[in-house]
Amino acid sequence: MTFNVGTSTIAEAAAVVTVDGELDLFTAPQLQEALLEAIETGHTGVLVDLSGSTFVDSTTLGLLMGSFERLAESGGTLAVACHDPNLRRIFEITLLDQVFRVFAAREDGEAYVREFVGA
Repeated sequence: MTFNVGTSTIAEAAAVVTVDGELDLFTAPQLQEALLEAIETGHTGVLVDLSGSTFVDSTTLGLLMGSFERLAESGGTLAVACHDPNLRRIFEITLLDQVFRVFAAREDGEAYVREFVGA
């Protein structure tokens, strides 16, 4: 299966990290690298778009939580966009949807992140 991670800037301080493929122990480091790069280049609002993902494991959930905490320490935020109800359910079961925002549509997540950074 193909796995890709890409990052795009949607506002001066906001970025979207897009993931296509399964997120597991072997692919999570690529997501971690993209998130660290987005944070280190000054993005305080980050949307992780999982619309192209079919699986998320506990390693990935921990990575997202760690990235959220790192952003929150500097007044930033992380949100997730995921249209697959089965993947969204994982965030609900783990209560991570109460830690950071989870959106069914990427557009809604982008709007939230833009508004958060004041763009």
